[in-house]
Amino acid sequence: MSLDFLTNEEIVHAARRNLSQGTWDYLVGAAESETTMRRNRLAFDRLAFRPRALVDVSSADASTTLLEQPMRIPVMLAPMGSLQRLAPAGGVASTKAADQFGTIHTVSSVTQPELEETAAAGANPKIYQLYIHGDWGWVEDRVARAKAAGYVALAMTVDTAVYSRRERPMLDRWFEPLRDPASNAQYTSVVTWEMMDRIRELAGLPFVLKGIGTAEDAALAVEHGVDVVWVSNHGGRQLDHGRGTMTTLPEIVRAVEGKAEVVLDGGVQRGTDVLKAIALGAKAVAIGKLQGWGLAAGGTEGLVRVLEILEDEILVSMGLLGVTSMAGISRDHVCADESVTLPHETSAWVNMGQGLAP
Repeated sequence: MSLDFLTNEEIVHAARRNLSQGTWDYLVGAAESETTMRRNRLAFDRLAFRPRALVDVSSADASTTLLEQPMRIPVMLAPMGSLQRLAPAGGVASTKAADQFGTIHTVSSVTQPELEETAAAGANPKIYQLYIHGDWGWVEDRVARAKAAGYVALAMTVDTAVYSRRERPMLDRWFEPLRDPASNAQYTSVVTWEMMDRIRELAGLPFVLKGIGTAEDAALAVEHGVDVVWVSNHGGRQLDHGRGTMTTLPEIVRAVEGKAEVVLDGGVQRGTDVLKAIALGAKAVAIGKLQGWGLAAGGTEGLVRVLEILEDEILVSMGLLGVTSMAGISRDHVCADESVTLPHETSAWVNMGQGLAP
């Protein structure tokens, strides 16, 4: 297999060839009717660019920072469970890719190997993402281990109080191995703002709140001292019939009022998606499905290639927009327009062909 992919569309094809039906459906599927997932893509597709002409774009810089950590491009790796199902090295493969490329990996607490082994796999900054799957003693242990392993921040996911019905893998009789709703519901369903405060104070690290979807909760997050508000609907995998994250982004940015940095995920598949999110006020985006496709296509090397292709797309689009840095991108560079494709999990690529798109 050659890793000389020219487009991320090729990487998706390679990933499909390498994955069983059940694992593929786990990676690309979403909750129930998958309406939220489709709205994630639709929200990107309904934005158009307003390019400026006669700007010297002979030199462009796509780098940025998040929590003062350097990023080669404003794309980080989202926390994903069961990465070992996509590449044998699991979380280590993602961290190595982030390290080689130069970005942040947010490490899921429900992927393998253990958080210490993943942390040791690269010198890049890593954020530890926490699901509350135990009592307070369990939380204290996880937080202490993450701090000892050198994670630069703690992220808490807040949109999984109840585990959703993800029907594609259900129809395959394929179930995420780490899912155990009967034992975890007693912990996940009772997490409150007060519990979040206790965990933030315990950690003593920059704190990220992942799964925010309204201005009301974004404002509360700032009041509670959160450093990063992460706009996410879990890729459409939790609550169905929600809004696309790009639809919610402007109201959340307004509510934050610059008092916290904003990250967005949900349907990010192209460099143009990244720039649209930056234009509407995000500091960075995170990739989930695209990360998984890269790992499934070629492990660490496949994921590095995903990031390289995104970088090229970003730099090309910056030049054609007439901007030379992330700071130069603003709301003036985007406007509402009509979508020209039907949204689905691979609708960012019009040449995808049969067997992948619905």
